[in-house]
Amino acid sequence: MNKENTLAELIDVLNKRIENNDVIDSVHKIKLMTARDVIKEMIHE
Repeated sequence: MNKENTLAELIDVLNKRIENNDVIDSVHKIKLMTARDVIKEMIHE
């Protein structure tokens, strides 16, 4: 990721990490899921 990426690309990256279980532990996975959900809510308001 870099500052040129869009929010849609960030959501895609988060989804891929969650789906591939590319996380440190279950708490990290929940944090990624929460971040994804908050970003989705913010862009759909």
